[in-house]
Amino acid sequence: MGAGPAGLSWTRQLRDISRPHMELLCARTNETVNLMIRVGTKVRFLDTVESTNILRVGDRQGTLLPAHKASGGKAILAELDPAALEQLFRSPNAQLAGDFVSDAEYPAFLRELESVRANGFAANFEGTEEGISAFGMALHNGQGVVVGALSVATPVARFRPLFDAGLVGVMMETRRQLEMDIAANPVDGSAGS
Repeated sequence: MGAGPAGLSWTRQLRDISRPHMELLCARTNETVNLMIRVGTKVRFLDTVESTNILRVGDRQGTLLPAHKASGGKAILAELDPAALEQLFRSPNAQLAGDFVSDAEYPAFLRELESVRANGFAANFEGTEEGISAFGMALHNGQGVVVGALSVATPVARFRPLFDAGLVGVMMETRRQLEMDIAANPVDGSAGS
């Protein structure tokens, strides 16, 4: 039931292509930047570029978090069809794995994913860790298939000023440039199974 390591060649390729863009995004925001992929109902952090702030979000490389709580995970999940979401979060396997989303929570979960789809980004306000907020966007290959997500993670107190200073535009430009590089160097994987 656990998620295996993310040592596949396409994940190394995605990490290598993404790293310069992550470094630039970190320099522009002075906040920690993460690259992740979906592994079932979780997201695995492939790479992190840490902020130079004394108070910062640390390296999450290798960490697994629930996809429906992490900003990058929500951005990836928002692009799945309803049947896939049902299988991931409403099936007997989801109950066994502890990933089941209850009848009471499921409609709100779907509404949140619809909002993420409409906006093109997701946020996490202390959903995965107390005191931490994050902002995430899905990454696509040249065929428009989701291959992962980028997120900017920050202490809660700095999130709103960062957002108001143009985080959406900075992230969208980073994603645009990164997706051009991904399309030029095809990444064969997908954002989860």
